[in-house]
Amino acid sequence: MAMAGLYRRCLPSPPAIDFASSEGKQLFVEAIQNGTMEGFYRLISYFQTQSEPAYCGLASLSVVLNALAIDPGRKWKGPWRWFDESMLDCCEPLEKVKAKGISFGKLACLGHCAGAKVEAYRTNQSNIDEFRKHVIRCSTSDDCHMISSYHRGAFKQTGTGHFSPIGGYHAGRDMALILDVARFKYPPHWVPLNLLWEAMNCIDETTGQRRGFMLISRPHTEPGLLYTLSCKHESWAGIAKYLVDDVPILLKTEDVKDINKLLYVVFSSLPSNFGEFIKWIAEVRRHEDGGASLSQEEKGRLAVKEEVLKQVQETGLFKRVASFLSSANTCCKSLPILSPEDDLPHIAASICCQGAEILAGKFSSSGGYCCRETCVRQLKTTDEKPITLVSGKVVDGGNEQGLDVLVPSSQMKPSCCGCGPSSCIGMYPAGNDVLTALLLALPPETWSSIQEGKLLQEMYTLVSTQNLPILLQEEVLHLRRQLYFLKRCQENKVDEDLGAPLS
Repeated sequence: MAMAGLYRRCLPSPPAIDFASSEGKQLFVEAIQNGTMEGFYRLISYFQTQSEPAYCGLASLSVVLNALAIDPGRKWKGPWRWFDESMLDCCEPLEKVKAKGISFGKLACLGHCAGAKVEAYRTNQSNIDEFRKHVIRCSTSDDCHMISSYHRGAFKQTGTGHFSPIGGYHAGRDMALILDVARFKYPPHWVPLNLLWEAMNCIDETTGQRRGFMLISRPHTEPGLLYTLSCKHESWAGIAKYLVDDVPILLKTEDVKDINKLLYVVFSSLPSNFGEFIKWIAEVRRHEDGGASLSQEEKGRLAVKEEVLKQVQETGLFKRVASFLSSANTCCKSLPILSPEDDLPHIAASICCQGAEILAGKFSSSGGYCCRETCVRQLKTTDEKPITLVSGKVVDGGNEQGLDVLVPSSQMKPSCCGCGPSSCIGMYPAGNDVLTALLLALPPETWSSIQEGKLLQEMYTLVSTQNLPILLQEEVLHLRRQLYFLKRCQENKVDEDLGAPLS
């Protein structure tokens, strides 16, 4: 009787040695005794099988991120925050990855966007001796893990390009343990290190670049608390180029004599869909997950976000940006940044729809969700100030679910000038502080092309991070690193220049 499909593959041995074989077990015991299996325990604790035939990169990254205990900052299912393949969608649409897999550079990008420190090397940027040192480094500690990008053909296996974590090293036999995420096909197996190098040292026909390996560890500083840059929208490349390359040219060619003229030059030429590039990070939960109260963890995260917002609004640059946007609204000047709706219910409706997609595990949908209604209310607490909460009912076809958005609010008194919500010194993150954070994050050399001496000095003073509170300093530096990395991606240097840590 014929049966449809395939049930596993026989592991070609040699050159590989099955982890569960007698020889594989002996190698494992000896490696433990030599201290080169320290990284194995955390990896195996969070190991998973790729859920799609082309998800080897996403599954490998999910395993490593969870092993490093990096908090994704958003919920997976129910109340749980956890990395899953379905959540790694910011650098490449999941449908595209499902159909064609993911490139080495895009996987490194995903690791960075997920909050990890990534050191990625193609084989033409390293050599086998350096590679061995990195394998030993990751095998003798549990704070750094390696993902290898290799061609299966070198091991006489079926298939082509593949990603998997490296789980350990046997020094006496010079062999590495591959924790193959395609467990439906091959089990974990030991391979000679020199053969693994050969398997990586080949050209990926899709990109024309060599394969390689990446070291992933926890960052020295936590990822952004309130703001983040997104490469999910297709316009990100043009926006990154504008901010890093075009703004300095504009400041040099335009007759910029004062701050208002400078801000007009920068803001009036912002590319379309700029609002999709920098966002404030909201926390979304289902009604049934939260009820009428907040957990201590939720209160803590919200308090930190509110402190960052307060610190942004206390900067001199924020006051200049708020004043300029107020004036621009009054004078009816054409500024694209002022055109999107900036009121809280509108923002919350959009966030509720995005949150519903995330919680349902659906991404890149084209308008499948709509928010039927929103209401702003405040949760009263016994010993703290009220918490701003926006509740919404999100509809997807015939299904309806209630969602809450926890909104960080400034402790400053609202001070509106009658020019619309975007010019209020606000209760929630809006145009003023988002733009202020972005200007602070631009590379310091951005302003060096200003011709007017006094203006140059004034701008350097306004954007200096030296006197900022530590929390805001870290937020700004995180955004700056994100911008620098995305600019390198836009130039395709993510595949040429990844030897430096992306942290």
